[in-house]
Amino acid sequence: MSMMGSDAACPERLVMEHVTSRWGTLVLIALLDRPYRFGALRREIGGVSEKMLAQTLRTLERDGLVHRDARPVIPPRVDYSLTGFGREAAEQVRGLARWTERRMAAVERSREAYDAARS
Repeated sequence: MSMMGSDAACPERLVMEHVTSRWGTLVLIALLDRPYRFGALRREIGGVSEKMLAQTLRTLERDGLVHRDARPVIPPRVDYSLTGFGREAAEQVRGLARWTERRMAAVERSREAYDAARS
């Protein structure tokens, strides 16, 4: 039996998609190190548009994983950090990222063998 329901709209599946999306993963891992302001987070991640980063942060905030701290100063200051719940998810995602880094050579060998067998 699958951990996730077969319904594509099941709540667990949607949260899993948010956490494991390209930008969701990178945001969570970056925020493990420290809180970030929007611009600094965008530079840290690299390659993400303002629109996509804003959307990802809103989604993760709505899911309860990211905390948005808007301070009423001039100019406005907004910091993003992980909630306790978000830290749990980020640790899991970082573990998978580290596993990928450790096993990349094996993956490359598998790809080469697969491609060679089909050419």
